[in-house]
Amino acid sequence: MTHKHILIVEDEQKIAALLKEYLEKAGYRATIAGRGDQAVAQVRKSSPALMLLDIMLPGMDGIAVCREVRKVSNLPIIMTTAKVEEIDRLLGLEIGADDYICKPFSPREVVARVKAVLRRSNPETVEKNLALGPIALDENTHLALVSGQTLDLTPSEFSLLQVLISQPGRVFSRDELLARVQGYDCEGYDRTIDSHIKNLRKKLADHLPGQEIITTVYGIGYKLSCTLQ
Repeated sequence: MTHKHILIVEDEQKIAALLKEYLEKAGYRATIAGRGDQAVAQVRKSSPALMLLDIMLPGMDGIAVCREVRKVSNLPIIMTTAKVEEIDRLLGLEIGADDYICKPFSPREVVARVKAVLRRSNPETVEKNLALGPIALDENTHLALVSGQTLDLTPSEFSLLQVLISQPGRVFSRDELLARVQGYDCEGYDRTIDSHIKNLRKKLADHLPGQEIITTVYGIGYKLSCTLQ
């Protein structure tokens, strides 16, 4: 599996390292540039899939970097800014950024924005792949990955995870999961879902110890956590 390359252009080392960690957990390959002039050179050299670009940078500020990059590449760019006033400046200059995020931000929000921008720039992949945190599913090949490692699932377990990950945080009833996973002709055998959930939980826990991944909502059904790490 090819991991998309995200270039993080950020001179604050702690922020850059945190973003790199979260992006890699989400299945991306991330590199860091601490100066604006380095970013332009790296884009030309490595052709990343997306760039996270801070505005205030040594060597060359983010707006200048965005303009230079746009001369040679249409790669998606998400700008990060510490000052609300700079947003108006960004939008007014029409420098070609695809999105912006204000500091302080949640690393999870950044990852979600990255996924959203990449989906918009590659719409043909929307129906083929699903991802949440470190979990990624390829619907065409029925390949499941956790942090880049293959998760060995039965067809029913894959289909169950596929349904849950399609709407994280939503509670699915046993009957609904059964209908979505095994078909309406299995009506009345909702306890088979409990067995699939039990097995799926165990396999996920082996890769993601200490996390509550699939939650039981008593009297209703199950949901997938929105805050996987």
